[in-house]
Amino acid sequence: MDVTDSLIYAAALDLVNEASAAHLTCGCAESCTGGLVSGAITAVPGSSAVLRGGVVSYAIAIKEEVLGVSKDVLDDPALGAVSEPCALQMCEGACRVLGCDVSVSVTGIAGPGGEEPGKPVGTVWFGLCAGGESRAERCVFSGDRDSVRRAAVLHALGLLREGVARLSR
Repeated sequence: MDVTDSLIYAAALDLVNEASAAHLTCGCAESCTGGLVSGAITAVPGSSAVLRGGVVSYAIAIKEEVLGVSKDVLDDPALGAVSEPCALQMCEGACRVLGCDVSVSVTGIAGPGGEEPGKPVGTVWFGLCAGGESRAERCVFSGDRDSVRRAAVLHALGLLREGVARLSR
């Protein structure tokens, strides 16, 4: 997937412009996107005024040790890394670790394998933390691995813009 893809670039450009105008900073906690959200943002000139950083927490240990995701969540077969509580704890951890105003988390199953009961390939949980308030949402994207990751990046950028808009009111 190319982070300079026109739709992704346009979404990242809008985010950078809106966050910059509002004097807000952003951060990312990424798993299945492997840094693509941060990469999309940094493709925009001037993004250093907005992006504090990103944590690629592909490994379970990084989710726990760096972002503070609870071992109880990660070890629970009904929850695990692809779950609402994990996405929430990831975005909250990103705000804490990166010292940003708004953060997004992305954790899911991009495929082609990895499907679990109740979690088909394409299942992605997102977390948004803005101003100390967090929420999570689940999406199921179709297509191959690249398509799922591209859709997840676009969705994550939209969530960051939503968080910026909420705080700049």
